[in-house]
Amino acid sequence: MLCKDDGIELAGLCQCLHDLTFGGRSTVVFDSRLGKQDRMEEKKKTEYDLRKDADIIMRRAIQDVQPDQAVKKALEEVELPRGKVIVVALGKAAWQMAKAAKDILKERISAGVVITKYGHAKGSIEPFRIFEAGHPVPDENSFLATEYAADLVRDLTKQDVVIMLISGGGSSLFEIPLCTETELKDMTGQLLACGADITEMNIIRKRLSAVKGGKFALLCYPAQVFSVVLSDILGDPLDMIASGPAYPDSSTVEMCREVVEKYGLVLTENVKGLLEKETPKACENVTTVITGSVKELCDSAMRTCRELGYEPFVLTSCLNCVAREAGTFLGAIAKQYQDSKKSLAFLAGGETVVQLTGSGLGGRNQELALSAAEAIRGMENVAIFSFGSDGTDGPTDAAGGFVDGDTFDRLKEAGCRISSVLAQNDSYHALEKCGGLIKTGPTGTNVNDLSCILIR
Repeated sequence: MLCKDDGIELAGLCQCLHDLTFGGRSTVVFDSRLGKQDRMEEKKKTEYDLRKDADIIMRRAIQDVQPDQAVKKALEEVELPRGKVIVVALGKAAWQMAKAAKDILKERISAGVVITKYGHAKGSIEPFRIFEAGHPVPDENSFLATEYAADLVRDLTKQDVVIMLISGGGSSLFEIPLCTETELKDMTGQLLACGADITEMNIIRKRLSAVKGGKFALLCYPAQVFSVVLSDILGDPLDMIASGPAYPDSSTVEMCREVVEKYGLVLTENVKGLLEKETPKACENVTTVITGSVKELCDSAMRTCRELGYEPFVLTSCLNCVAREAGTFLGAIAKQYQDSKKSLAFLAGGETVVQLTGSGLGGRNQELALSAAEAIRGMENVAIFSFGSDGTDGPTDAAGGFVDGDTFDRLKEAGCRISSVLAQNDSYHALEKCGGLIKTGPTGTNVNDLSCILIR
């Protein structure tokens, strides 16, 4: 649902948007008497301002969804038993969450482990052992790290507690496979390539794992498990975030069959057998607190847009479609409102998917942004950007992409046809050529993606 601030009914908002439109551009008005150089300088100023605004919006949004304070608040309310305190942090935000736990629990932590993506650890934290592992495809370090975590929680008593700090990316990073490594990598590759969304992927992955779908919580029994979860999935389904290692699974064998049929997945006999087995439907030793979500990301961006002089509108915090389609749609919105009398910002939070048709390099946010470039071609007061809150987009070092009215022609001059680039899924190299890559580095959080249209 389209909503502004605290919410205006759709019909009223559409009228509001219509009233803002068709009154001339608000920031740059070209005088026919201006020379070519003057016009070029004005144009560059607008482009610079839009990119600068985008950087401010991104930086503040990422800062506002850091997990530190939420983790500390959750742990301050926990009554720790007399026994051991074991901390297991997993996911792209694992290091940041473990650091927050250490700050509040201090020497009370008996042992701990951090399992995060390569490049996301920021140093040692005593008494944690820190692992970096493969994402989005698990690797040997994923298995070694998870075995270490499993060893920590074996043979615990009722007097002990396991604190789990869970963030997105854990499905790949936290794994003890029930199938062979080759089978697991093949299934992961098929799911990534076919365009399955994260929930569909996790329905399959839970059944191929000894720790997903509530199974890790059962390993901890009879110790109590207290989970703090940073959500990276729309609707915050606790059994799907990181494939729910400490939460009972709501999916069924029938749902699993539907995913297999929908995407025509090719299964070995071993995998077929595993997918026919049910997962735990109860975890009686677990208490869960959820913190952080894409809605907070959108709320922060809305506040910053308003401070920068834009009239902000949240289109949705549940964007869930193919990246190219989302980019085309956002481009159409920009085209509709390019002549607004006021500066406007349209925000969309969520997570799109990429359908692999080529062998290039890129990610869903880069592909979304590049897909919008043709629709805003020639517009001098419009930009569209999209980024992942974790700082990584696909198997690249970029967080996302930024395009403006000149992107299409700059790429054309460089010999790049956007349609061909998208067919090859090579958005990274195209955006690199036109200065459109967004690079933040690992951010320490992970609450989905944010896409934004800026109209000055």
